[in-house]
Amino acid sequence: MNERLPLSDRIGAFSALGMHLSSLEEEERMDLFRRANNQNSWFTENSMEAALQGLSCLLEEGKLKKWISGYHIPEIGIPKKIGILMAGNIPGVGFHDLMCVLISGHLAVAKLSSADSYFSSWLIRKLIEIEPRFEEYIQTAEMLKGMDAYIATGSDNSARYFNYYFGKYPSIIRSNRTSVAVLTGEENEADLNELGKDIFLYFGLGCRNVSKIFVKNEQHLQHFLDIIEKFNHVALNHKYLNNYEYIKSIYLVNSEPHLDNGFLILRESKELVSPIGVLFYETYDNRDDLLALLDSQESKIQCIVGDPKEIPGATKFGEAQFPQPWDYADKVDTMQFLLGLVD
Repeated sequence: MNERLPLSDRIGAFSALGMHLSSLEEEERMDLFRRANNQNSWFTENSMEAALQGLSCLLEEGKLKKWISGYHIPEIGIPKKIGILMAGNIPGVGFHDLMCVLISGHLAVAKLSSADSYFSSWLIRKLIEIEPRFEEYIQTAEMLKGMDAYIATGSDNSARYFNYYFGKYPSIIRSNRTSVAVLTGEENEADLNELGKDIFLYFGLGCRNVSKIFVKNEQHLQHFLDIIEKFNHVALNHKYLNNYEYIKSIYLVNSEPHLDNGFLILRESKELVSPIGVLFYETYDNRDDLLALLDSQESKIQCIVGDPKEIPGATKFGEAQFPQPWDYADKVDTMQFLLGLVD
């Protein structure tokens, strides 16, 4: 490695990337959107616009400095090689792991998902254009062998595979999670509109998407469906529409009770993870009992959306898909894990 990057330069590069993403020229933006959508039709212009907005928010200089202020980040003598197996459910979903590896001073070796290889590789190229010295710190690979540690994200099934192959190494292995929302009945129209973003952004494919709501009264559900009518554009995506119509046909054939507004089905269920095009709901009477229930399911919940004054630690409506640098997936402190690898 020819030249070590000081921590201030690393932070500066990510901050500069955030500013670049927030002010892309229209030609570059549309070329990115077209190429990424050709690879994955779930990656619509709206989805990628939101991803860029989220990354710009994540990479604000003040937030990055606040984030790293909680750690002692030493200058590493010999950086470790960290293998990152990235998911591909939403655009750039593995970027936070890459950032943690580089900010900690290690080398990142990323296996990009085939569903997100264009968007994520574009981000990497932009980062290296901003800070050419990062080229020695970032590799992409089809096989991750001989790494010093691993960060792997996938489904429950792939997590078992990852554990088999990587469990003997220092590792963070993530499996399926989802997010839920708690409604008290006191929400106004603006709150419910913001909740619509938490549900529909990325078509519900992300672990921070709300797949289930807890409500005090079923009578509130019809009002909720009316309010979120503005999100009917999701049905313009053929993949979403196919999912919605398939599940709807099953519910109708089986005479399963449900509510339907033409692009979203509401169905009562004790389960957390709903199919695409469906939002599960469950009623509750007592807030303390609900909190106990959510606590018992903590290992499967990424975040809880609601009023933080009512639900301690809740994410505000509309903010689920815009995490901060310190909002770690599965609540596992990735930076602390990486710093623990330093000799």
